[in-house]
Amino acid sequence: MKHTVVLKNGIEVPALGLGTWYLGENERTYEAEKEALLAGIDAGMTLIDTAEMYGNGLSEELVGDVIAERDRSSLYLVSKVLPHHASKRDMKYALEDSLERLGTDYLDLYLYHWRGGTPLAETVEGLEELKTEGKIREWGVSNFDIDDMEELFSVKNGSNCLVNQVLYHVGSRGIEYSLLPWMKEHNVTLMAYCPLAQGGSLKRSLLRSEVLQNIAEKHDCTVLQVMLAWSFRDGHTISIPRSSKKDHVLQNAAADEIELDAEDLAKIDDAFHPPVRKEYLDIQ
Repeated sequence: MKHTVVLKNGIEVPALGLGTWYLGENERTYEAEKEALLAGIDAGMTLIDTAEMYGNGLSEELVGDVIAERDRSSLYLVSKVLPHHASKRDMKYALEDSLERLGTDYLDLYLYHWRGGTPLAETVEGLEELKTEGKIREWGVSNFDIDDMEELFSVKNGSNCLVNQVLYHVGSRGIEYSLLPWMKEHNVTLMAYCPLAQGGSLKRSLLRSEVLQNIAEKHDCTVLQVMLAWSFRDGHTISIPRSSKKDHVLQNAAADEIELDAEDLAKIDDAFHPPVRKEYLDIQ
């Protein structure tokens, strides 16, 4: 892919990856979802994001089925540990279960899904032990706001956090006020989930946006492709759209070819204003 992100450990990954939330949960759509993920990998979306929470492990099982048909070393595999598994002891068992479902002996990146009751110092110590053992290459967090990130960096080895995965799309820009600048300053990569927005009235309003429609017409693409190109415009963001259909995944992959110019970005800013004050971290 043309657009990539270099993580602070020097590893280069595609700016467009594959989300798997809700995938693998329905036997009737399983083969179509598998075909969609394989098509995405073959199109260059070699970063795959999943979690033990997704379908209580069913999404990890689907991903395991998919990656068994491709070269594991060419993939960048991400999964997440639930808050009630974030103690040093429970994390080891949770990771072993995830690795078994995925059919691999290591993760490229392991994320703490959201904050729970375990002290951050203990969670970080557990993640560092897993890294030392070679079961994960790196670790990061998800759904951490700026106060959480500052606390994380105050504990031993907390600054080893590679990524923070949060909701981010053109209609939800709250992280730009304080969290995203902080992450850029500390070289923590943004991984944007739901970069095409979730379903419902918000997504419908974005699809009807005259500004986005005009930019899409200019670049001979769809509004959704414009939204994806916007999400990874800064070279610091990995977007992980989810789709269960092969044609939609390939349309997502094609967004890699779009280069929004300064005029496009200014029009989007005018229509979808950047935040002017601290906003509550949107994790829905």
